Amino acid sequence: MLGKLQPPRGAKKRPKRVGRGPGSGHGKTSCKGSKGQKARSGAPIRPGFEGGQMPLQRRLPKRGFRNIFKERFALVNVKDLNRFSAGAVVDIEALQKAGLVKKVYDGVKILGDGDLQVAVTVKAHKFTEAARKKIEAAAGKVEVA
Repeated sequence: MLGKLQPPRGAKKRPKRVGRGPGSGHGKTSCKGSKGQKARSGAPIRPGFEGGQMPLQRRLPKRGFRNIFKERFALVNVKDLNRFSAGAVVDIEALQKAGLVKKVYDGVKILGDGDLQVAVTVKAHKFTEAARKKIEAAAGKVEVA
C-alpha cells in the first residue's frame, strides 16, 4: 500500500507566493510594508546591527583572556581511594560507579591530598608527584591511561 501513503492533514503547506498580483493576497508591496530599510532589495541586515549606532558588543569593555586550549580534568584525591578494596583496579569506570567522578572532561587527575591505606592499581590520565608517591608507598601501582 506504499502507493496510497499520504502525509497527515496539515503537514503540507503551500508556499507564500509574493508579488503575484492583488488576487494572491500578497501583491503590491509583497508583504514588506511600505518603505524603510527592510522593504529594499538586499534587505536582511546582519545580527547585532543597530542602524549605524555603535553596537553593544563594541560598547562594552573587554576584560581578560580565555585560553581555548586549556584542558580540564576531573579531580580525585588520594584519600578518596580508600573506599576501594585492596588489590582492586581503580580506573575511570570504577571512579564513576563510586560517584567520585561525574564528568571526565579531558581526563582524570589524581591529587595527593590525604593518606592511602589500601594497595590499589590506579589508572588515570594524570597524577601529581605527591599522589604518585603515596600510592606507591601503600604498595599500589600507578598507570597512566
